[in-house]
Amino acid sequence: MSTLRFQALKETLHRKPVIVTETERRSVLFGNNVFNQTTMLQYLTKDAYSSVMDAIEHGSKIDRKIADQISSAMKEWALSKGVTHYTHWFQPLTGATAEKHDAFFETIGNGQAIEKFGGGQLVQQEPDASSFPNGGIRNTFEARGYTAWDPTSPAFIYGTTLCIPTVFVAYTGEALDYKTPLLRALQAVDNAATAVAKYFDKNVKKVNASLGWEQEYFLIDSALAYSRPDIVMTGRTLLGHSAAKGQQLDDHYFGSIPTRALDYMRDLETECMLLGIPVKTRHNEVAPNQFELAPIFEETNLAVDHNSLLMDVMDKVAARHHLTVLLHEKPFAGVNGSGKHNNWSLATNTGVNLLGPGKTPMSNLQFLTFFINTIKAINENEELMRAGIASASNDHRLGANEAPPAIMSVFIGEQLTAVLKELEGVTNGKLSPQEKTDLKLNVVGKIPEILLDNTDRNRTSPFAFTGNKFEFRAVGSKANCANPMTILNTIVAKQLVDFKKEVDALIDKKGLKKDEAIFNVLREYIKQSKNILFEGNGYGEEWEKEAKKRGLSNNKTTPEALKAKVSKKNLELFEQMGVMNKVEAEARYEIEVEEYVLRIQIEGRVLGDIARNHVIPTAIRYQNMLINNVSGLKELYGKDFKKYAKEQMEIIEEISGHIGKINAKVSEMTEARKKANKLEDLEKKASSYCDKVKPLFDEIRYSCDKLELLVDDELWPLTKYRELLFTR
Repeated sequence: MSTLRFQALKETLHRKPVIVTETERRSVLFGNNVFNQTTMLQYLTKDAYSSVMDAIEHGSKIDRKIADQISSAMKEWALSKGVTHYTHWFQPLTGATAEKHDAFFETIGNGQAIEKFGGGQLVQQEPDASSFPNGGIRNTFEARGYTAWDPTSPAFIYGTTLCIPTVFVAYTGEALDYKTPLLRALQAVDNAATAVAKYFDKNVKKVNASLGWEQEYFLIDSALAYSRPDIVMTGRTLLGHSAAKGQQLDDHYFGSIPTRALDYMRDLETECMLLGIPVKTRHNEVAPNQFELAPIFEETNLAVDHNSLLMDVMDKVAARHHLTVLLHEKPFAGVNGSGKHNNWSLATNTGVNLLGPGKTPMSNLQFLTFFINTIKAINENEELMRAGIASASNDHRLGANEAPPAIMSVFIGEQLTAVLKELEGVTNGKLSPQEKTDLKLNVVGKIPEILLDNTDRNRTSPFAFTGNKFEFRAVGSKANCANPMTILNTIVAKQLVDFKKEVDALIDKKGLKKDEAIFNVLREYIKQSKNILFEGNGYGEEWEKEAKKRGLSNNKTTPEALKAKVSKKNLELFEQMGVMNKVEAEARYEIEVEEYVLRIQIEGRVLGDIARNHVIPTAIRYQNMLINNVSGLKELYGKDFKKYAKEQMEIIEEISGHIGKINAKVSEMTEARKKANKLEDLEKKASSYCDKVKPLFDEIRYSCDKLELLVDDELWPLTKYRELLFTR
């Protein structure tokens, strides 16, 4: 056994557990390190508190004098908790969070100093933004980028630092982050949904999009993780033969949580409570060493911030437990990968879930309105939805018979399908009093009863209705939720705007009653959106053929999928809804395509290094041992040695064959990478990496994994799957 692998296993076996004691109730801990409404009431003046709440609820600007009061209160609160630094916490287009810490400390002359934090430092800062991805929006020598306070997401303390959630924009005003377009999309869906909701309740003044993410992840011992160059460099295993036992017995899913993992979860949940992240659910997932946690629903912007923060906190807490968190969508071959299901809905300021049926026909007509409009939005923008979850790592899951396929479809269940069919049969034009009564009682009125027992689930559907929300199941486990949520809220906003125009036109020009106009438009939408509805097995070849007949896209790779983001239709959509201008949208496309290239490039280089510098030398060493054995047998038995060395010679020959294939394929991959790197056109480069470089990974891996089974376990240099996935 290699020294590194031996030491890693030894360290794991002798690891003392980190015991976590839960001494306080979660409700007592919740939000203690957050500058939330409760804290603001204690530290802010009445005017300052009102100003912040107006900014949160109505988007009003905060006066600079008031900002000085708020910053002073934040500072005093933070100092009382032992904080020494502050940072503008933002989400650049790297997919991770970013922060630059500054001390409250400031000298005032005569050898004296004070703690200082003013309104200007709270509201805006100018970090050096030259090294963040910008997609051509800015030149490298133009380092000016601005972070600006987002009061809708409360400041929080992590460690000894006050973190202030901010947007990140260029000097010219274009967004350089995930948060800015998301906030614009949320404003767009608020405006559009509020206008439609007023058909049913004039008291509705605001609609918030809510999000509940479900975070899947793997936990492995840190010593074992560090013994694998591929995990360290890429976040996944690039080779490794499947263990004899994987997930086939279904004994891990929802099973008793291993003690070490449970200690980690309890520690993580405590940190989440202090940070105001309302995590509620924890359980074993399908694959060995795979787990999930999920929170209570929150307003989408806050939920996105909390998920981005969570992924950082997960790593830090794991280090305390000598564990490594793997958020890659497919860290291990042969067992399930990880996703991040995004549960989405719309709620009014009056406390009504617009995707939840009510007790009256009118409230159910409201439900049907938002339900059908969402389906129509997905139908019209299925390629854009696929683009919103595209990445090199998520390509391993989509369409791999363990996650939703790359084909976007909507699952609503048999009962609601029947409701839509009945609604589709409504007579065109004006309704008689009897028809109105029958429609409301027989179709609209029975929805709550239907949904009460509607427990249908389709795990193969990328976008499923689950009772009072839609679940976007295709989002990758390490993705920033802002990307798919920006797209979803934008397309729904656009659809609701179009819906209101059509309804108003029927009322104004044809003299239809409001209900009749709504029913007429919804009926047409049902007819137009049939192609996107699918109740069957999304993994089957039959669905691929059927989807093609329906005209649905099947973009299996990221380079294919991302093109939808810069189609003429979608560039106009983002501009029309005020979410992104052409420059911002094209910049994001360029950044994501380049990231794809770099991810595959890094994986190729790491795989080549491991294959040639770890696997081949080890195989040769073992082969030499066999050759020496054969030579000894020849000396002992003379001409009859082949009778006694037959198996050894077969293994020697098999090892030589795999060594030759690995070496040849690594050389082929290196040449393919060099050719791709010479391409100046980024799209062509991405396609070359996708079609010419990446396919060679599997061929190299195949021979490496075969050698793992042939070579003496004592010699094999890499920690094996059975060791990575079954540590306790």
